[in-house]
Amino acid sequence: MNSVGLNPGAFGRDRASDWRHDAEKSQAVVRIVIAFFFLLSLCAMMAFDRRKYDSVHEFFYLMLAVQAASIFVFAAVAKYPGVYHSRRVSVMFLDYGVLTYGLIEGGYVLIPLYAILLWVTVGNGLRYGVRYLAAATAIALCSLGLVIGFTPYWSSQPYLAFTFILTTIIVPAYAFSLLTRLRRASEAAAAANAAKSRFLAEASHDLRQPIHAIGLFTNCLLDAPLRPEERELVESIDKSLNSVSLLFRSLLDVSTLDAGGVVTRMEVVRLGPLLQDVIRQNSKATEWTDSAVRQVDCALYVRTDAGLLATMVQNILSNALKYAPGEAVLVGCRRRRGRLAIEIWDRGIGIEESHLPRIFDEFYRIKERGHDVDGIGLGLSIVKRLADVLGLAVSVRSRRGRGTVFAIEELEIVDGPAAAEEVPKPVIADPLDGLRILLIDDERDALKATADLLERWGCIVQAETARPGTIRPCDIIIADHDLGSDITGIDCIAHARRVLDHKVPAIIVTGGDVRAIADELDDHSTPVISKPLRPAELRSLVGAQKRGGKAN
Repeated sequence: MNSVGLNPGAFGRDRASDWRHDAEKSQAVVRIVIAFFFLLSLCAMMAFDRRKYDSVHEFFYLMLAVQAASIFVFAAVAKYPGVYHSRRVSVMFLDYGVLTYGLIEGGYVLIPLYAILLWVTVGNGLRYGVRYLAAATAIALCSLGLVIGFTPYWSSQPYLAFTFILTTIIVPAYAFSLLTRLRRASEAAAAANAAKSRFLAEASHDLRQPIHAIGLFTNCLLDAPLRPEERELVESIDKSLNSVSLLFRSLLDVSTLDAGGVVTRMEVVRLGPLLQDVIRQNSKATEWTDSAVRQVDCALYVRTDAGLLATMVQNILSNALKYAPGEAVLVGCRRRRGRLAIEIWDRGIGIEESHLPRIFDEFYRIKERGHDVDGIGLGLSIVKRLADVLGLAVSVRSRRGRGTVFAIEELEIVDGPAAAEEVPKPVIADPLDGLRILLIDDERDALKATADLLERWGCIVQAETARPGTIRPCDIIIADHDLGSDITGIDCIAHARRVLDHKVPAIIVTGGDVRAIADELDDHSTPVISKPLRPAELRSLVGAQKRGGKAN
């Protein structure tokens, strides 16, 4: 599974700011709706009882002005999102001003407006926090003071007035205590979630190193002359290591998504080749047969993040093949309401309707009697989270005994590039005999395993555990990014290029943040690949970098 891209310091807008902007926008909508219904009721009163015209027409004009102001506020919030304290305070004075006027002019008839005044007071605190709650409470008490001072009925009812004042103090005070406790609980939950994410990231990173080394040693064994029973044992080890590798990648993806560290890179992508690559690149690792997945070619282009979309498709495909073993899986595209949907169909046993609402939950697995599958139930959870990041939707339909279809929906269809840009470059299979490689990795087991594997392919390897003091001429540099010191793989590559006075092709290997490391590179032609490393992937990249240029 391709790891999602990381950038812990960036995730677009702050989620809390987004929520508060939505709250301000929804408040503006509520204000428009209430003002509209007030206008309707006033119109009805004036139409059916002309005697009431003189008593309500001033209030009618006031509500008309409030409606216009409410529409203006909504437009301002929509056009200029974000926190503007002056705008919020101005809107609070608008609300309390209208309510104060209504309570004064309406007398005992409009006493129910007090419920709206209390609602507005508590609502400001719930939307924007305790400071706004305190400010709203103070303004509400001033409003009540004006109403009591200018309304004969309220002045003649001191117990009623005292009750309203006491209620205006007690209810927000109780809301304040609840908000304080809620904030503390939310901060504790956020801290626990952050600690969990850090643990998952650190554990998956640290455990990747030995798994990476074991995988390379296993591949060296597979190249050695073995008896059939020995080869079968080594292949079983290799399959188990692949399962563990996928598990670590899932854990790292979840911790990344929880930390809000996914950065999208939107580009124009042709879906057909992307889906074909997902199927082909993972067929060896998962032992899919040639007929296991059938693809209906799609010539359309969409605007999306190719890497994240590929991860989504791969997770759904893997899930389909695990739960529908031996059955064909169909991957295709369908237009829906001007958008495109990727659909993955299988002919498995299907999913019980009771399971459907929870299949995108973390660690939720459907256990069938006599049928157990690998995994811990994170694949579909990652799919749903990535869909939210990309602004897409994921749906599932299933019939027991007939199969299941997952759909990735709402992909934006765009025009493709010019035909001249679509011509694929021919891929030439390069032998690696005699290729000189500078290999840098502070983990000695991983260093030895990688060096042994490269030498079996015919390469000449200079293996170093840190930045080398002496650098022999080389054709390719392969460096681990995390070298356990202030020096990184990027620094080692730059140093080697300066010493050799040549831009040597390079490959960076990492157990963590693939995209953040790629962002640090000045040379974006240098690939960054994730541990545990598949030998076939390494060989392909080495061959591609060899074709890119050789040392003088």
